[in-house]
Amino acid sequence: MNSRSTETPSGLRERTRAATPAELTGIPWLAVLEASQRGEATASIVVAEAEPGDLVCRIGRPATYWFGVIDGLLKMSNDSAHGAPVTFIGVPPGAWFGEGTLLKRECYRYNIEALRKSLVAGLPVNSFHRLLETSIPFNRYVLNQINERLGQFIAAREIDRLNDPDTRVARSLAALFHPVLYPGVGSLLRITQHELGYLVGLSRQRVNEALRALQAQQLIRIEYGGVRVLDLAGLQRRMPRAE
Repeated sequence: MNSRSTETPSGLRERTRAATPAELTGIPWLAVLEASQRGEATASIVVAEAEPGDLVCRIGRPATYWFGVIDGLLKMSNDSAHGAPVTFIGVPPGAWFGEGTLLKRECYRYNIEALRKSLVAGLPVNSFHRLLETSIPFNRYVLNQINERLGQFIAAREIDRLNDPDTRVARSLAALFHPVLYPGVGSLLRITQHELGYLVGLSRQRVNEALRALQAQQLIRIEYGGVRVLDLAGLQRRMPRAE
């Protein structure tokens, strides 16, 4: 994949436009708002197309938007210039992220990079805080996001310690199908084996072997351009093979 790590969030911001009605229907938290609040929020939401390698968020930059993925696939990672590169999580369609950084009005402590051409939405930080101050349902939505994400990062830490590649792929796939954090995925995730390898930290060939093993166990079905989950609970329970 060609890296475009020199691309800045400000460069992406220059390509923003207003969201279309069809794009707004894919934003889950709009449904919890009252009509007047929803109108104000939709008027302030912008979208932009991120190219592969574009950084939506960069370590050390101030948080100016609450971001969401309308279409595509992003990854959250550390700064490889200061050590071994580590991918924390994948960010599929339906995901909204960065609320913790916005709440504390901090700078980003991670990079968010587009793995493929992706459509990213942004709610300005002032609009985000105005909703927090005026909408109890929105507060509950954000609180639930933070709670679920805490569990996600604990699970990611456990996955990092697994030596069994099949289980690493199973657990990582299960995380990408999280029904609360990623409601836009459904049962079919559009992802290549190369992209999944980026997220799991395995070669494309080893990911292919793991996917075929999970398919043989009827946990998933490999489809053209993606993976369909047949048994999400089974993926979450997948245990490492005995040595």
